[in-house]
Formats: sequence, structure tokens, C-alpha cells
Amino acid sequence: MRVVPFAEEHIEPAAALLEERHARHREAEPLLPAPVDFRAEIEGLWVKEGASGVFSEGGYLLGTRLEESWGPNVWIETAGHAVRRAEHVRDLYAAAAAGWVDAGRTRHYALVPATDSELVDAWFRLGFGQQQAHAVQEVPVQTDVVIPEGFEIRAPDPQDVEALIDVDLALPRHQAQSPVFSTRFRDSREDSREEWQKTFAGTDEEILIGYRNGRPVACWSLVSAERSRHYHGLTLPDHACYLAFAVTLPETRGSGIGVALTQASLARAQELGFESMVTDWRVTNLLASRFWPKRGFRTTFLRLYRSIP
Repeated sequence: MRVVPFAEEHIEPAAALLEERHARHREAEPLLPAPVDFRAEIEGLWVKEGASGVFSEGGYLLGTRLEESWGPNVWIETAGHAVRRAEHVRDLYAAAAAGWVDAGRTRHYALVPATDSELVDAWFRLGFGQQQAHAVQEVPVQTDVVIPEGFEIRAPDPQDVEALIDVDLALPRHQAQSPVFSTRFRDSREDSREEWQKTFAGTDEEILIGYRNGRPVACWSLVSAERSRHYHGLTLPDHACYLAFAVTLPETRGSGIGVALTQASLARAQELGFESMVTDWRVTNLLASRFWPKRGFRTTFLRLYRSIP
């Protein structure tokens, strides 16, 4: 197929291609949103500064940019690509990536429907690998919360702020270790203290703390899913909340408090009127990538990544 630079005239046919892809995706995961303004999704990408891409009768691919903390990046967002045949995405990427790399944009990210194994495989054969998983589950009408002996779950206490900072910083420290090696978040105690002070001053975030013998040892937090940049348009289920943060201190892992906090979060989400819950994790985080699927979360999108030397 003839591949040409993406132009405004391609928005309408690209929207039709995206609608076809999303319909297939919803057959596999009915919690994904419908209806969606597919034209608006693509227009929203096309008007971004630095947007570029390619189009053909069999598909399209659009890349945009995030802040430079992600490196010299190009992002192919959830609405940034759709093809009728999975193999065709390789031709589209080959055409688009040449210009990106010539411009020094060598870190490429693509958000791909996790249920389309042929499409995921096509991206893998372009040198991409899994980096992040995005997932969803229903909020049950009723959830039994079983708290392990010696623990309690309650809201954070301002008097415990120093211990809460210890819990808060346990996640970036874990993410910096092998095999994740993340450099995205390196918060200091002062940064964490400032965030806790904002929380105590008032927030729409629901925070549940696991206490053991009066000491904070775990933290789970919930917000409306619209608060996260990850969940919008194609990724945002109706009436969804976002499990935005979850961590236990290393010495407490395996105690059952994480399971109890997940149960308590689902129960609280039901009380607040949410019908679904979304979350995400680094797939190289061995603990998270095993824990969340066991808690009932189903992967909807994979964030794939390729770094070109």
C-alpha cells in the first residue's frame, strides 16, 4: 500500500479505522468505553506541537511528544494508530520512524491493545518490548475485607507523617532496583512531606493506610480515573476510579495486608458509586506484575518501548 505523510484530510478515514479497532477491542474487554468520538481523539493528537505521522488505506500512525524528562521521545498514543492488518503497522512505523530518528527522537513509546496478539507481535518484531500494563476490573456490589491479624486499615494520621514518608518512598526505591531500573521518580523526603501536607489540607483522593502495631506499613490511594493522564478517551471506562498508588514496606510484603487493602479499596469504590477500577504497573516490577492480575485486573493496553542507540 502507498504510504504518505499524515495530513488533515486523513483524519476522517483514520477515525473510521480507529473505530474498527476499538470495536474489536471492546469485544474482548466490554468495560472499555462506548461511544467514543473517534474523530476528536485523532484531532486532539494532530493539533499537538510536533505531531507527525503517516497514512495509507490500510492504516495510519501518529506520533506526539511528552516533556523531555522522557528523553528525546515520540509517543504513539492509544488513538495514534490503527491498521486493518497487523503486519501493516510495521510498514507504517518504518515510514514514520525515519524522520523521528533523523530529528534525534530515539525513544519511542506505543500504547497497544493488549488483547490483539497479532498486533502486539507486530510491534515486538519492530524491536519494541513491554514496559507498562494498564488494566481494569469491575467494582463488585459487595467485597469482603479480611484484615490479617495484627493489622488495621484506616485513614492517614498527620501525627504519623515521618512514618508515612517512609512508606511513600518505598515505591520509587523499589522501582529503581533490578529488574525495573526506573529513573522516572526519585522523590526526596521533603518532596514527600510536602505532598502529605497537601493531602492533610484536603483532597479528593481516598487514602487507606495499613497499620501494624500502630505504625504505617502500607498505603493504597484512589481517585477518579479522569485525574490520571493515562485514562481518557479510549482507555476510560464509564464511572471508573483509579488505583493510583499502592505500596507496602519490604518487611511487610507477603503478610496479606496488600490483599486486604485492595479489598478495602474495592469496597470503598463501591460506596462512592464507581462501577469499575483501573490501574497500571511496570511489567518489569515482578511483585506488581504478579499481584495485580491475581487481584482480578485484566490488561487492556500495553505500553511498549523502543530505545534506538
